[in-house]
Amino acid sequence: MCGRYTLSAPSDDVAALFDLDGAPLLPERYNIAPTQEAAVVRQVDPEGKRRLDFLRWGLIPVWAKEASIGNKLINARGETVAEKPSFKSSFKKKRCLVPASGFYEWKTEGKGKQPYFIHRKDGKPFAFAGLWSSWKDRESGETIDSFNLITTSPNEVLQPIHDRMPVILAREDFQVWLDPKVEDTERLQALIKPAPPEPFEAYPVSRAVNSPRDDRADLIRPLEG
Repeated sequence: MCGRYTLSAPSDDVAALFDLDGAPLLPERYNIAPTQEAAVVRQVDPEGKRRLDFLRWGLIPVWAKEASIGNKLINARGETVAEKPSFKSSFKKKRCLVPASGFYEWKTEGKGKQPYFIHRKDGKPFAFAGLWSSWKDRESGETIDSFNLITTSPNEVLQPIHDRMPVILAREDFQVWLDPKVEDTERLQALIKPAPPEPFEAYPVSRAVNSPRDDRADLIRPLEG
């Protein structure tokens, strides 16, 4: 699974990657955690432009009775995303791109777990494949837009660390993924695969990242020794 990630790239770089007309000033984030709001790129109107919005991490299906179900739905397995009741509707028409600069994964070592930071060697931002949903609380009338990340088998960088990794899409696949008119399951499923390993590297970092309250630049500093 993917339970933490970062977005520290300049707003202009994010806007350029996703061909946005402009991007709001994005605060540097080094420990984005479930239930928090994070930047998401989506195309709500099939004929409209891409837009960057802030959604809650943890997908709340439209049929959910309570928003808390989203706390358990931060990831969707790529192998079953098209069939799972929690995700099939969003997979069909509400797919999104999640901007990131890197992400964390934990490797079991003895009785503990060591966090690793994975990012592009060139420091450039990239895009996770995600889903989004719009849920309305029947009692309060409040609407919550939420999202999650799709995971797949690991590439050669992640294999020594964990048995899953988030799906990272190539830029040339952004439009197909975002377009609500594209409903060809086979075409979409073909995009759910491990990212090429060559642009990425991983290294161990401090266990301070375990706390979602910590969100600072030194979390991605390589662990000494």
